[in-house]
Amino acid sequence: MKKVFILSLLVVFSVAVFAAAPFHIGVVTGTVSQSEDDLRGAEQLIKEYGSVEDGGYIQHVTYPDNFMQEVDTTIAQIVGLADDPLMKAIVVNQAVPGTVAAFRRVREMRPDILLLGHPHEDPNMVIDTFDLAIYPDNVARGYLIILAAKRLGADKFMHISFPRHMGYELLSRRRDIMREACNDLGLEFIDMGSPDPTSDIGIAGAQQFILEKVPAWLEQYGPNTAFFCTNDAHTEPLLKRIAELGGYFIEADLPSPTMGYPGALGVTFTEDEKGNWPAIVEKVQEAVIEKGGANRMGTWAFSLGFTATAGLGEHAKRVIEGESEITDFDDVMEAFMKYTPGAGWNGSLYVDADGIEHDNFILIYQDTYVFNPYTEGGFMGMTQVEVPEKYFYID
Repeated sequence: MKKVFILSLLVVFSVAVFAAAPFHIGVVTGTVSQSEDDLRGAEQLIKEYGSVEDGGYIQHVTYPDNFMQEVDTTIAQIVGLADDPLMKAIVVNQAVPGTVAAFRRVREMRPDILLLGHPHEDPNMVIDTFDLAIYPDNVARGYLIILAAKRLGADKFMHISFPRHMGYELLSRRRDIMREACNDLGLEFIDMGSPDPTSDIGIAGAQQFILEKVPAWLEQYGPNTAFFCTNDAHTEPLLKRIAELGGYFIEADLPSPTMGYPGALGVTFTEDEKGNWPAIVEKVQEAVIEKGGANRMGTWAFSLGFTATAGLGEHAKRVIEGESEITDFDDVMEAFMKYTPGAGWNGSLYVDADGIEHDNFILIYQDTYVFNPYTEGGFMGMTQVEVPEKYFYID
């Protein structure tokens, strides 16, 4: 099942004031240092529907930056939301390891609570635990990112990751699809290891590794190399070096114009610009062009992290109020499109290794936007491309 959605209407996000909300929605995200866009999506929901402490609908909590070493804290943060008798849904974005265990406990305590998120754990466990999971369509993107790189002029493609991420079935599967797509489209595929930011080396050490290695990689493989990394913390130093020295960057693992670009290019936003994605794209685009990255660097025009938090929260509210069905594909996309005016979407349901389709696990992707437009409007039209069927069966 594949569907394409395009919305061209402008959306005005207003601040609403509520008193004595009839139910609550828990929203769990990372902190601003690890996943700022996810957190900003929670802030958007609070702007619209109010925080619980002020009589509104949304209760927002964060999990630790070092979540791999503090799984118990993550679990406690999520499970603690179920103590609220008015809690009717919990959204976790990103649903890092520990979320499945937490959701199982919540299910035992409060089977009436809807459980939604963007999972980092095994799909089979997620399917059995979540009422609804959304995830980037890494099958389709595994092919489309390579196709976009080729269209822009790349002849090599480097995939940068580490063992923890390659232990995630959908991430390792995307890597293998990228390798196959490179083979089919005539690009050299380079599988490059890197430090895990959650290891002892930390975020700073992992970022320094990228800063030091990119110049050598460009010297070895040439300026027509496209780079892709699976970790958010690696993105900023990678973008910084690509803008300075050459190479291509199609889109991030979790694409957003604020994913790495502001820090890499020295872009700051006013309070009025924060959350205004067209304004953010325009400002980042100016910086990319100034640094010489025109037609070499891209993103999604609307943050996946922001949209996943806000969209899942919006969808949960509509389901609780009887306006939507929890696993209805069109209802989910309508909630997401509220926050992404003008952007194309495509997606499908997750199909497991046995060929079974699961309607509570939705794979999604947005069109690729290239700075200093490659095509009219900056969008490459990748959501309109038919992905060859063979890539959906690469395991």
